[in-house]
Amino acid sequence: MKIGIVGYGNVGRGIESAVRQNADMTLAAVFTRRDPKKVEIKTPGVPVYSVDEIEKRADDIDVLILCGGSATDLPKQTPMYAKFCNVIDSFDTHPKIPDHFEKVDYAAKQTGHVALISCGWDPGIFSVARILGSCALPEGSDYTFWGPGVSQGHSDAIRRIPGVKDAKEYTIPVDKAIKAVRAGETPELTAREKHVRECYVVIEEGANEAAIEHEIKTMPDYFADYDTIVKFVSEEEFKKNHSKMPHGGFVFRTGKTGYDKEHLNVMEYNLKLDSNPEFTASVILAYARALDRLAKEGQTGCKTVFDIAPAYLSPLSGEELRKKML
Repeated sequence: MKIGIVGYGNVGRGIESAVRQNADMTLAAVFTRRDPKKVEIKTPGVPVYSVDEIEKRADDIDVLILCGGSATDLPKQTPMYAKFCNVIDSFDTHPKIPDHFEKVDYAAKQTGHVALISCGWDPGIFSVARILGSCALPEGSDYTFWGPGVSQGHSDAIRRIPGVKDAKEYTIPVDKAIKAVRAGETPELTAREKHVRECYVVIEEGANEAAIEHEIKTMPDYFADYDTIVKFVSEEEFKKNHSKMPHGGFVFRTGKTGYDKEHLNVMEYNLKLDSNPEFTASVILAYARALDRLAKEGQTGCKTVFDIAPAYLSPLSGEELRKKML
């Protein structure tokens, strides 16, 4: 399967690395908005092109993986490139997913391609954990906690603010809330009661700290509903203390079973990641395999992780899966 990458940032480099661990895949091309001559990738012999060449190179790509940000890149790129290729993105602005789906679905169906949006771990495999929990415990409560770790989407949103040179956002779950859920309590928690958002920001010379802090804290869908801490640091401190990309999180489903609902059940799924972008890339590639199979079956339009059976993700045959995994 021939993989194309759009955007050679953290996730793009993760995709390049993860392709090496999938024997049925090869990296065919990297596409960039930068000068291709100035983008150095690690895989020998793989060409780097301008994004302007995607349409011309589409026949060389089985699945095109879009590695841009959800704030401004993917809402435009995914429906655009779905006209030329089978595409996957990691769009993670949860309230806007339905609208994004409709636009990508329309574009992909117009040209007979298949697309997958909002792939990764949340949205992604955490979404699958949530739907499994709600089906197993139909009378219950869902809880999702993110962190502690770096959110790529939130960090990217900060970096798009004029005057910001670099930024990292750490999502930190409130320990009291996790303990209550794990104990089987069913608290009604606001976004503010579940997470704290801590931002480390490097600004351009002469930029207005107060204005940037205000824009961060009032940003809808990202920070406005949370207790947000903004710390301005030097570029040297940022590189020393904030160069890594850890993350993780928890999905809970709690519910009672029995004729009189006398038995408490707590389902918990959690991740602890040294590298958020590399793990995200690994999940995306598994779904790229599924997308290629759907395309070969003749399916078109937009899909989500809810639409894809687990067997489509694996390089193993059905017989091997039943023997080893079932």
